[in-house]
Amino acid sequence: MSNAHTLGLFHVAIKTDDLARTVAFWTQVMGLRSVPRPDFGYPGAWLAAGQPGGQAIVHIYAGGPALGTSGALQRGSAAIDHLSLACTGYHAFIARFRAAGLDWREFLVPGTSLWQLFVHDPSGVQLELTFEGAIEDGPPPDMSPQRVYRAGESFFDAHRYPALSSFQPSGDRPHENC
Repeated sequence: MSNAHTLGLFHVAIKTDDLARTVAFWTQVMGLRSVPRPDFGYPGAWLAAGQPGGQAIVHIYAGGPALGTSGALQRGSAAIDHLSLACTGYHAFIARFRAAGLDWREFLVPGTSLWQLFVHDPSGVQLELTFEGAIEDGPPPDMSPQRVYRAGESFFDAHRYPALSSFQPSGDRPHENC
């Protein structure tokens, strides 16, 4: 038996050319919280899940390292299709997306009780929020043609992405949902 083990996802690093808007998305819409970040010599933020002792699961960086040798930020997830997060509060997230002016898609995983929401952060990273439908209140995912998620079909539009600078989530506690 080997002593080498994969214990779980440690963090995801996201490049951005708009640090404030990206941090606003992850803190105000997704409910993560800022935690101390070492000084790497370029701008960035570390964000942690809301539970006590939650690790910094999203690292955001900007400036030269985010732009690479081309000097331009590459958008989207490249070879990674999406980041999946286990969440609760399906309809509260939909309300939050709607209030923030974000576009999203919905899905019901065939043969399971899993409900999913798909949304993008300001850098075009696609997120899959997965919920145990058996414990969610309200109707199941909207599988209508205009709302259903279709693998391989992007719905991200950088030019129509909202500023998020004045967005404040409603009375729900976002950091308790993922």
